[in-house]
Order: sequence, then structure tokens, then C-alpha cells
Amino acid sequence: MELLRQIINNKILWIGVLSWFIAQIFKTINNAIINGKFSLERMYGDGGMPSGHSATVSSVALAVGLYEGFDTPLFAVACILAIIVMHDAMNVRLQAGKQAALLNVLADTFEKVTGTDLPNEEKLKELLGHTPLQVIAGCLLGLLVAYVCYLLI
Repeated sequence: MELLRQIINNKILWIGVLSWFIAQIFKTINNAIINGKFSLERMYGDGGMPSGHSATVSSVALAVGLYEGFDTPLFAVACILAIIVMHDAMNVRLQAGKQAALLNVLADTFEKVTGTDLPNEEKLKELLGHTPLQVIAGCLLGLLVAYVCYLLI
């Protein structure tokens, strides 16, 4: 029971979850406006504006600093984790998404030219990473949520 109480009372954990949730809501609304249709997958999917990953890790890092101190090892770990996650979203996962898009085009072209169905019917997921603007927007959203929560809680 004590463990459950500690998890429920962990402000930093809930700030991270709230930041992710708000980013996903914005992402879903943004996607609906741009594409003209609602997609529930955007609530839990990767990619898009703003970055939920960036919102989550930046809010956790700031919350750790605000609640535990900016000179603590925990804050250092949270910052390094945030930097790695945001760098990965902008670089590795963004490039993987671009490669998936190209492979999907190549597979479609191959099937049209040869008349042969490739064994993998499922298209590769293309929306994996984030542009720098999406990462910055997610980071700013996370910082804002953490600071507002700190002021209110």
C-alpha cells in the first residue's frame, strides 16, 4: 500500500504524464485541422506537432529542478535524459520515418511495375520522429506545464 501511495503522490511523475497528455491532445487537434478528419491514433501515436516525448522529458527535468533542486544529481540525470530523447526524436527517428516513406514508395512502385504482391502487405509506419520545430514546441509546452503545476501545487 505504501508503494501505491508514493506513486499516487509523486508530483514529478504526474507532471510528466500531464505534459504528455496535453501534447497528445494538441497533436490530435492539430492533425484533425490539417487533415480535416479526427484520428484517435494521434492520441497515442508518435510524430506530429508538438512532440509528446519532448513535452514529457522537459517537464520532468524542470519539475525535478524545481522540487528537488537544480544542483542535484537527479536533475542532472533528468536533463541528460531529456537531451538524449529530444535529439533522438529530431534525428534518428525522423530519419527512420523518411526511410520508411521511401521504402513504401519503392514497394508500391515495384508492385505496380511487376504486378507482383510483396509478402509484407502492411505499409511501414512513416510518422516516427519530429522536426526541430515540433521538438521545440513540445519542450516549451513541457516547461510551461511543469512551471504552472509547480505554482499551483
